Amino acid sequence: MKNSGDRSPWQFGRLLQTLNYFEIIPVISWVQKIFSKSQQKQVQPNGGKQMGVVLVAGATGGVGKRVVQRLQAQGYQVRSLVRDLDQAREILGNDTDLIIADITKPETLTSLVMGKIQAVICCTAVRVQPVSGDTPNREKYYQGVKFYQPEIVGDTPENVEYKGVKNLVEAASKYLPKSNDQLIFDFTKPSTEIREIWGALDDVVMGGVSESNIRLTSDGALFTGNVSTANSGGFASVRTKNFSPSLDLSNYQGIDLRVKGDGKRYKFFLRGESKWDGIGYSYSFDTVPNIWTTISIPFADLVPVFRAKTVKDCPPIDASNIYSLQLMLSKFEYDGELNPRFSPGNFNLQIESIKAYGANLPQFVLVSSAGVTRPNRPGINLDEEPPAVKLNDQLGGILTWKLKGEDSLRASSITHTIIRPCALTESAGGKELIVEQGDNMKGKISREDVAQLCVAALQQPQACNVTFEVKEGENQVNQIDWQGLFSQLKVDS
Repeated sequence: MKNSGDRSPWQFGRLLQTLNYFEIIPVISWVQKIFSKSQQKQVQPNGGKQMGVVLVAGATGGVGKRVVQRLQAQGYQVRSLVRDLDQAREILGNDTDLIIADITKPETLTSLVMGKIQAVICCTAVRVQPVSGDTPNREKYYQGVKFYQPEIVGDTPENVEYKGVKNLVEAASKYLPKSNDQLIFDFTKPSTEIREIWGALDDVVMGGVSESNIRLTSDGALFTGNVSTANSGGFASVRTKNFSPSLDLSNYQGIDLRVKGDGKRYKFFLRGESKWDGIGYSYSFDTVPNIWTTISIPFADLVPVFRAKTVKDCPPIDASNIYSLQLMLSKFEYDGELNPRFSPGNFNLQIESIKAYGANLPQFVLVSSAGVTRPNRPGINLDEEPPAVKLNDQLGGILTWKLKGEDSLRASSITHTIIRPCALTESAGGKELIVEQGDNMKGKISREDVAQLCVAALQQPQACNVTFEVKEGENQVNQIDWQGLFSQLKVDS
């Protein structure tokens, strides 16, 4: 039996500080907030759920304005590229970042317009209206299917549908990120948010005396301290407060840690629930002394544990709801096994960044048109084709130039989705969507549904580098299986 001399004094004050920092004692935290009179912020890592900006070109058009609304509803940062600021405010309101530029004038596509974008949705189109008899609000044109003698108003199809799209593609290629990784924490750029979100969580909560902290240096964050096995302890860690709202990493495959260690084995945790002492999903990794290393942690390899014991029959982590992150040095592996590279005493782990990595996602969505390959195609019966195909030459080669605009995107290195909708209507939408490839489709589709399709494409790896036609079906649907829809499609050759 051990005597009292084998134990170190328990630092009860540190326990209270830890519980208070992570707001585990509601009364203390509540009183502290009252006396500090500080307004509580949402707790989020760098940039929150969406790290970049989605640029919408043609944002005041029939499809474009709906794309803006849907992006905003899903929490994206939206930048609307417009030519008339007053008209744009009237159509889009003040909740979107409005910026004046013209895709037909490449000198206007500056860093102010293109900077920090993560994706582009291009809904630009030449203005087509009936030759005569339309109302000021262009109701006849917006009916989409019923035929009226049309004419081009304003700039030419060559300038808008081809040169303008090509200009936008070339500008985007300079500013879009080269990968679809999501930077969660960049410790080389310390911020107030980073300082306020990470805190020490050591074995003092179990009666131990280990002590650690996280410090921000010019090279990143330094997780350092002294780990002790006194009082049956043996772990030190730093953990984030719970994110509010939780992080959605469902479009990613895992986490990349960029670290420089001391040769010890550490653990990384993700937590899929807001409980203080709930299940954590753990991954052990070794470090090389004084060498920067990228540790790739697939979500599928995370081990569900509760206090270093594996949890049997536990479902995989739900990557759409990540509440906190944690780094730990522990003498234990799992289920009583010891960490083979553990030694008590001082330790240090330097962290440069934490990123989510995943499969490629589309970075440029282009709204084109069904029928772009049909003018002058052998075997086409113009009497059976939609008006746009019949009148292609009369309308300045509108479909021919749209195809050349598509080609400029396909020829680029940008991951893309090219959507060719059939005749556009102003109906409420909500119909099943039918997709094909080969440009033989005829039919109609609501602008509402096209806008929904544009936003969905940004979130689906299966939508990368595909070109397809789309129309509405007969049936009304409450939900669309986007993964299944895009999985039908073949990648552009």
